[in-house]
Amino acid sequence: MSKHGTIRVGIGGWTFEPWRGTFFPEKWPKTKELDYAAGKLTAIEVNGTYYSSQKPATFAKWAAAVPDGFVFSLKASRFCTNRKVLADAGESIERFVGQGITELGDHLGPILWQFATTKKFDAADFGAFLALLPSSRDGLPLRHVVDVRHESFRVPEFVALCRAHGVSIVHTHSDEYPQIGDASGPVSYARLMMTREEEVAGYPAPEIDGWVDVAKGWAKGETGDAFPLAAPDDLPPPVPRDVFLFYISGAKVRAPHAAMATIAKL
Repeated sequence: MSKHGTIRVGIGGWTFEPWRGTFFPEKWPKTKELDYAAGKLTAIEVNGTYYSSQKPATFAKWAAAVPDGFVFSLKASRFCTNRKVLADAGESIERFVGQGITELGDHLGPILWQFATTKKFDAADFGAFLALLPSSRDGLPLRHVVDVRHESFRVPEFVALCRAHGVSIVHTHSDEYPQIGDASGPVSYARLMMTREEEVAGYPAPEIDGWVDVAKGWAKGETGDAFPLAAPDDLPPPVPRDVFLFYISGAKVRAPHAAMATIAKL
């Protein structure tokens, strides 16, 4: 077994006008923005799949535009997660998974299931939802991460459910959403949402160094102390995990520079 997982670092999407001249060269063709971004980063979290479905040919086109080792994390459809009863999401989950995402092949990273800030933790209902998440599609293994945004999830019961279903918990660096650092599932997945525009690399250099150290620890299976734990008395054994760091939100114009600075230091 490998002594550590693979660390990938990226941003949310690749289309953002303020990146022209700050990340993309000023006259870079818009049709080649993904190609450029994939040459500088190692992962991208796709937000568009949250709002609408895509065609299989679109996923195949994305896969063809990126180099070996690059992966896309797909944000699952809002119709799966923005509902009163999560246990009733089976049809929507099947529709999302079956739209052609496996055309990405080895470029398919974790599927991100994001919940509304008003969604409270209900162990029975949330457990029923996790049980609906498929482990594979068309012979391709699927990895799932959950992004919960209500304080009621910061309890040991939530962590235990995720571990029982092999689902990872998103580690969110934000003052607006609960920070939960417990390890679960096959990956460690962080959404770093506090970039500042006055910092060229989004975060000060010592903080970038800190995220590098955190990522290296997670890759070796360490839980670490970067985020508070919901189940501090139930630490899992150290298991190497693939790591995903996404610079999301905050001063978005700085996100690519934060990601590139992190990759350079890794």
